[in-house]
Amino acid sequence: MEHISHTHVEVNGLKLHVAEIGTGPKVVLFLHGFPQIWYTWSYQMIAVAKAGYRAIAYDFRGYGLSELPAEPEKGGFIDLVEDTIALLDTLGISKAFLVGTDLGSFPAYMIAVLYPERVTSLVSLGVPFRLPGPRDDIDLMPEGFYCKRWQEPGRAEADFGRFDVKTVIKNIYILFSGTKPPTAREDQEIMDMVDPSTPLPPWFSEEDLAVYASLYEKSGFRYSLQVPYRTLGIDCCGITNPKVVAPTLLIMGEKDYALSFPGIADYIKSDILKHRVPDLETVFVEEGNHFVHEKLPEQVNELMINFLNKHSN
Repeated sequence: MEHISHTHVEVNGLKLHVAEIGTGPKVVLFLHGFPQIWYTWSYQMIAVAKAGYRAIAYDFRGYGLSELPAEPEKGGFIDLVEDTIALLDTLGISKAFLVGTDLGSFPAYMIAVLYPERVTSLVSLGVPFRLPGPRDDIDLMPEGFYCKRWQEPGRAEADFGRFDVKTVIKNIYILFSGTKPPTAREDQEIMDMVDPSTPLPPWFSEEDLAVYASLYEKSGFRYSLQVPYRTLGIDCCGITNPKVVAPTLLIMGEKDYALSFPGIADYIKSDILKHRVPDLETVFVEEGNHFVHEKLPEQVNELMINFLNKHSN
């Protein structure tokens, strides 16, 4: 995309693809979700750069143009934390604003807990604070719930393998744009839930799809199924009373299917969350879905930049 530069940086023995725009000491580091890569943040990167920040987004190990580790099935969320810290070190950045969505919110929160001195403030899209570990909300979901299906070794691989990569990405974007958690019947796989004639969401172009498809054709899905889905229930921090001291903005789309997970809507409004994240601001975006920053970039950019400016002194 115009004005965004690209390079590879060696981090923990792997060459990671890094996209960057803007200059200056105020750094915003963007952490993507699934089925995304750095490109998901294009509009936000350009907007924060125009607002005076240095914007950086990278493809997680095993995603997009970043190298796949030798044993992806041994990967975990702590890898993403260590990669992010090492990337900041390599780039000479002592402290940054962290912005995460979907799976990217987990390493953002983990860094805020484990390395609070490295975080100026934090923005999470669609994910209230929690660390990887046992999940009652997922346990309570039906057998056909996509997270449960994709946790089974080999099942998603077989499901995805019936289609080209472009169709897999298209189907996931369609499913994740809905208001209900994607849940298949017993006699059905997740990919079969989408009618082939279903169009892309109007805010997600064929060009967007082509970019995602080209990058996942390179990386495949080996690491992205391991992290997040097959390691989401594993406690890799060992912290009994975690707390995020950094100012935090939680942006939730009111039509995000994640709000239908058991207990999530109540948790977002609870004293428990306020205890864990004392300096928390929560904003609900009326027409927002799971991809709120892609569907409504101008609205999200305004919320994000106002928050960054408030905490940039």
